[in-house]
Amino acid sequence: MIALIQRVKQAQVDVDAQIIAQIGHGILALIGVEKDDSEANADALLRKIINYRIFSDRAGKMNLSLNDVKGELLLVSQFTLVANTQKGLRPSFSSGASPAEGERLFSYLCEQAKKTEINIATGKFAADMQVSLVNDGPVTFWLQI
Repeated sequence: MIALIQRVKQAQVDVDAQIIAQIGHGILALIGVEKDDSEANADALLRKIINYRIFSDRAGKMNLSLNDVKGELLLVSQFTLVANTQKGLRPSFSSGASPAEGERLFSYLCEQAKKTEINIATGKFAADMQVSLVNDGPVTFWLQI
C-alpha cells in the first residue's frame, strides 16, 4: 500500500462541483492499493500516517505527529500511485489491485481511520475528483508498506 502524504493548511475534494470532503490543518493522504495488499497493510499504513512526525515543534524541528498537533486527515484514493513508470512513455498499472479489491481496502482504511480520535474526511472511490490544497511547507512524503 502506498500513501503520498502532504502537510496542509487546508484541503478539499469536489465532485460534480460539490464539496464532498474538507479539512483544515493536517494531512492530505493520497492512497494507492497494490495487488498483494491486505488489511494488515492498511492498518500499518494508517499507523504510520497518523504517527509520522512531520509537524514542527517549538524549536522548528519535525518532531510532532498528526496525533500530537490534533490535526485532521483527508484520505483520497489514487490508483495512479501504483503505476510502473520505469519503461516507455506510458504507465503500467499491472501491480495495482483490481478495482473491487482497491475499493474494499480503501474503504477498510477509511473505516479504521474513523475509529481514531482524528477528524477524518474522505474522497469518493473511483470518482472524478478535484482535489485542492494549500501545502504547508511544502512538506510531502512517500510512504510504502
